[in-house]
Amino acid sequence: MNFFKKLFNIPNQEEKEIKKQEVDLSLDDLFVHNFVEKGGKFLYCLKKTEVIDNLKSILKENNWNKLTVLEKGLYPFLDETEVTINQNFNSDLPVFINCEHLIADNGDILFSSNQLKSIKLSAMSQNFIVYATTSQLVKDVGQGLTGIKIHHKENLPTNISAIKNYNIDKNDDNFLNYGNSNSKNLYLLLLEDL
Repeated sequence: MNFFKKLFNIPNQEEKEIKKQEVDLSLDDLFVHNFVEKGGKFLYCLKKTEVIDNLKSILKENNWNKLTVLEKGLYPFLDETEVTINQNFNSDLPVFINCEHLIADNGDILFSSNQLKSIKLSAMSQNFIVYATTSQLVKDVGQGLTGIKIHHKENLPTNISAIKNYNIDKNDDNFLNYGNSNSKNLYLLLLEDL
């Protein structure tokens, strides 16, 4: 009987049980798994110097010599690069940006008006470089929204949205996303800060 199971590739009961078991991943592992599965490019950094080195590599790899940077707090990462910084929105230029939270259960990146200003995510460039830290990881969108509410008690941001797909060529058949193309070519520079 075992010969026929092997010949016809029939799984035995033990193999079926192993495949049914859920794997419990840590928050960061879950996010990375979901993020990469959606087509995101992920670079893990232990020090700020690694962030700068990886940023230089991304710019060189894509031949980008101009970036839109809407947050002055990101300028120090660009000091050692030969890139021109555009402070105003330009949909033709790649964007270097921070985010509110990284959503582990689905690999999304959550933004608000603190990063996007009044610009819709779908109107922004298709090329994104996101800088984030491990302390920005949350389990789900609910925790992300709660985090925004806690961190910005005095001045709640608007324009809260998420990039849900990191493959520009992929079509989303979900009718809830009709007309809202949030597909971006995205690099994530994740700095360990915990």
